[in-house]
Amino acid sequence: MNSLPQILQTISYMALPLLLAMVLHEYAHGWVADRYGDSTARMDGRLTMNPLAHIDPFGTVILPLLCLILPGGFFLGWAKPVPVNPGRLRNPRRDMALVAAAGPGMNLLLAIASGLLLSGLLAIDPTLMASWPPQPGQSPRRDLLGMLLLPIAAMALYSVFINVLLMAFNLIPIPPLDGGRILVSLLPAGPALTLSRLEPYGMLLIVALIMFDPQIHFIRLITGTLVRAMAGTILSTTGVIE
Repeated sequence: MNSLPQILQTISYMALPLLLAMVLHEYAHGWVADRYGDSTARMDGRLTMNPLAHIDPFGTVILPLLCLILPGGFFLGWAKPVPVNPGRLRNPRRDMALVAAAGPGMNLLLAIASGLLLSGLLAIDPTLMASWPPQPGQSPRRDLLGMLLLPIAAMALYSVFINVLLMAFNLIPIPPLDGGRILVSLLPAGPALTLSRLEPYGMLLIVALIMFDPQIHFIRLITGTLVRAMAGTILSTTGVIE
């Protein structure tokens, strides 16, 4: 189990990137739905950047904290889903795929923007992240530039990985995850109806996959190998790493 100082330090750097990733993910769903004819999110007061409108007490606060405190290295969280009424969309099947894809698409944009921000900070001070992450007992930089830029650089780095993780996890093709809803919109009517019937049980299936992951390694593949590869690609493309 991580020590309390380590947990508090991690929370201080992860909290804002995680909150922005979740809130903007849901905002993107609502914005695209509103653009294509469904004003449900706007009428419900959810088409807003105010994080209080999107926070789910368990998924946004309690579960991420538990993931940081408990051993195992798995991280999961979510915001309150934005309400979408497919019947109000102009072209329900096509538009629902676009609405579902908007959330992961926003996370991809945030990951790239965070990589560019980190690249810009390293251009100002190439030694900024030389001692990151700090080792136990290691003193943080005391110079003014380090004290100003290091927290922002650390949050930008966490933001890349958080957003890539949320994008990859949400693209798992099991409804109600975004990947499942995209697949339902793209499949022919018969298979789409069969897959959509899984939605009430989808989160139970996801929890089961997480519980049995030590044996099947499916979630670890998503959150480990795939996320590291995608984050590495973003960081190398933006010039953060060679």
